[in-house]
This record gives sequence, C-alpha cells and structure tokens, in this order.
Amino acid sequence: MRDNQIVDSSFTAIINVPIEKIDIPRWCFTLPEKEYQSCSPAHIAAGFTTAPDGTRMSINVETIGGSLMVQHYVETLAERDHLILDSDSDVFTPTGRITIHVTWELSVRAIDAGRSEFTNRVQSFATDEMMAFLDRQGIPFDIFRTQRQPMSIAHNKGETPLFAASIERFALRNQPSKAA
Repeated sequence: MRDNQIVDSSFTAIINVPIEKIDIPRWCFTLPEKEYQSCSPAHIAAGFTTAPDGTRMSINVETIGGSLMVQHYVETLAERDHLILDSDSDVFTPTGRITIHVTWELSVRAIDAGRSEFTNRVQSFATDEMMAFLDRQGIPFDIFRTQRQPMSIAHNKGETPLFAASIERFALRNQPSKAA
C-alpha cells in the first residue's frame, strides 16, 4: 500500500455469458442512468462525455459514507475484457470540497464456455489537496483511512454483483441476430 492510498477493494461475481460476448468499455460508455442507479442505492447519476483530449470519460455521481462524489473517470486502458479508468473526483464534505484520486478497474476472465468471472476493483488515493485539507482540520491520515475504508469496501461489495448482472444483460441484449 502506498502512503497516500485510502483503499484497495476488489470483489468478484459470475456473469452467465461467454467471455467473447462481453465488451466492458462498450457497456460502461453507453450505460443508461437508470441502469447505473439500479446497481447501488448510493448511485445518483451517470453519463458519458470526453476529456479535453478526446478520451472517453464516464461521469458518475454517488454518495459514499455521507459524502457526495462526482467522479470524472477517464479511460486509461480499454479492452473488451479489461477497462481501467482514472478520476480526480470531487468530494463534497460537510467542511468543504476536496479531490480524491480513484482508479476503477473492471475485468473479466473466462471460467468455462458459458460463464465469466467479473472483478470490480477500486483504489483510492489522497491527493495533496486532500492531505492539506485533513492537516488543516487536525485529522491524522491514518485515522481518516481507517474510518473511510469500511464504507468504500461495503459500497464496492454491494455494487459488484449488480454491475455483473448489468453487464450480463447488456451482453445478452447486444447479440447479433441470427440469419433466417
């Protein structure tokens, strides 16, 4: 764990679809807001756009541990079975707005001909701005990390099987039709 790492949380769930039918980036960058909201009671809104350099970006709004977060996930790796997104996310706390760096990694691996294992990994890191914010309030980083981890881990654990189900539905809906 790096000195500024807050959490590194990873959970898995089964997707009842062969791996070759899964396209995680396509799912992520076309995810309807209602579908995103159905994956966690903490999910508020979602959309997609592009970063200034044209790279795809997923915008997610959620509440974790009582703090509203606006995540600006920019793709850093996009393969059908593996997507890595990085965000300098805005966190709105009772004592002010700060940023936190989040890396969201989604991947699948084949289990057998008809099933895949989905992994949802979230890592978060304190930015220099966040460290200064905590310091101004007299909050030791280790205490903050200890309090934040259970909320972040519980959130990831709850959304992982629902994301897997959403990816499965997306894969089944987007199958090429068979010729008659």
